[in-house]
Amino acid sequence: MYFIEPHIHIASRTTDDIQAMARAGCVAVGEPAFWMGYDRSNVGGFYDYFRQLTEWEPKRTANYGIRHFAWMGLNAKEAENVPFAREVIALLPEFLDKPDVLGVGEIGLHKCTKNELATLRELIELALGRDELLLFHTPHLEHKLMGTRMILDLLRADSRVNRDRVWIDHCEEHTIRLVRDEGYWAGLTLYPTTKVTPERAVDMIEIYGPERLLVTSSADWGPSDPLAITALMAAMRRRGHEESLIRRIVYENPLTFMRQCRRFDFTPPQ
Repeated sequence: MYFIEPHIHIASRTTDDIQAMARAGCVAVGEPAFWMGYDRSNVGGFYDYFRQLTEWEPKRTANYGIRHFAWMGLNAKEAENVPFAREVIALLPEFLDKPDVLGVGEIGLHKCTKNELATLRELIELALGRDELLLFHTPHLEHKLMGTRMILDLLRADSRVNRDRVWIDHCEEHTIRLVRDEGYWAGLTLYPTTKVTPERAVDMIEIYGPERLLVTSSADWGPSDPLAITALMAAMRRRGHEESLIRRIVYENPLTFMRQCRRFDFTPPQ
């Protein structure tokens, strides 16, 4: 079965990982801009990283028949210095205009500080002013619920927000209902240390259904699995779920969301 991996950090993965994904049936990936494992010291570091996501990583995946799409943004881990963040935000329009860029992401909150919130407001304003898709990172562990509520409050206060075009990622059992009840796309992240296991993800699929639901590995520099979606597929089969439901979760749903981007030019295999 073909699948789409809508949130993975290809810049952190080896070519062996990419080849394994292709052999497993991956036909497209989405790569959000993220923290590189260290705080960048100048705006030029971000400029070069954005070039990597839009110029080099698409070539690496194309070698194995996987289409690469990127997201441009400033991750919450580097959003505390607001003046510096504004310099980075000023770079984004140039890259948002490039082919195969899906929108603004991943943006959000980390420790839920006032400065992070100020930077987030400016990123949301940029996205809404350009009619871009939005991908939000919700905080880890103890900050998860508070950060999710803060993001929802920001979005609720702006009448321009089209909820069909917003994806709030890294939902867990205590936050998925909040996101789904407000009409946004909810992401479940199959990450072994700070997010959810395939079995927990299947639990939530069974409770909440497949509507406006995306499942990803978010595989990056930490302990993570670029084939996590195949583990979800196996877990769903063990529980007796129909192939049509599995296909909807791992292929049709990400395709439906991505197609809302005006730069999304992709003819998927059937």
